[in-house]
Amino acid sequence: MAFSSSWVMVLVLAVSAELGASDLAPDYYGSTCPNVESIVLDVVKQKMDANIRAIGSTIRLFFHDCFVEGCDGSVLIASTPGSPAAERDADDNKSLAFEGFDTVNAAKAAVEAACPDQVSCADVLTIATRDAIALSGGPFYPVELGRLDGLSSAASSVTGQLPHPTHTMNQLLAIFRAQGLTMSHMVALSAAHTVGQAHCDTFSERLYGSPADATLNPKYAAFLRSECPAVAGTSSNPTVLMDQATPAEFDNQYFRNLQDGGGLLASDQLLYTDNRTRPSVDAWANSTAAFSKAFVDAITRLGRVGVKSGSRGNIRKQCDVFN
Repeated sequence: MAFSSSWVMVLVLAVSAELGASDLAPDYYGSTCPNVESIVLDVVKQKMDANIRAIGSTIRLFFHDCFVEGCDGSVLIASTPGSPAAERDADDNKSLAFEGFDTVNAAKAAVEAACPDQVSCADVLTIATRDAIALSGGPFYPVELGRLDGLSSAASSVTGQLPHPTHTMNQLLAIFRAQGLTMSHMVALSAAHTVGQAHCDTFSERLYGSPADATLNPKYAAFLRSECPAVAGTSSNPTVLMDQATPAEFDNQYFRNLQDGGGLLASDQLLYTDNRTRPSVDAWANSTAAFSKAFVDAITRLGRVGVKSGSRGNIRKQCDVFN
């Protein structure tokens, strides 16, 4: 049986996404840093209490990290003068909020004070993401640990790896399949947009395009126009909460919003207008338990993508600089 070159590439990427994942275990730091999860939890609580933006921005960091070169903390590296730009300075990552980086860096510093040179930044980010989800009302789940930090971080590696608001369903599915994730995983993970904010330029075409996006609820569109006036040619780019109904809660309101034409990004609303994904949206809009189960499965699978082990990684002292 013959396979097209594109499907061969997808299969290769899916297999490579699992390399190193067999080294992960919930009790990986049981003897070397037994309190790592409680240490990270305390920091995440503090950061969330100080600023609501810490919730969505921390979760978003995890997604952007795992989709580029795997879950290896490479998105946390800061660019240095005279060197090629790091991942975080790629165009697709420039909207990543300071609060996410600040939360992970602070958690790593606290972990280092208790357990020097034992816990990777990639694992600190993984734990912090789970805690941000659980503390804002989402499911609590055991995190698999044992990742090493990546040895490189390049803005050039980000191109084409992340989902975009204007992608078609086929493009979105291809990006997730390249990471070994299914259509069901994609829909479940998209619910992370139930928290956080988005810049107006990521959805303004839906408001002011010719024609405007007819899938957008008219009342919601009017509200968005009031928050994001047409400012073509200026530098103004405000942010809007992804979910106006429960902005600080990680819940299945995201799916109910889609049913009402209230998806903020075009790629969000596409999950309801496309017949392939609408059944999942309807099912998870109607059942918190079913959504929570599907989300935990999906984010656990995501956390196994591109895991570094052995000579392919190390444990950084600080998350924003290489050792």
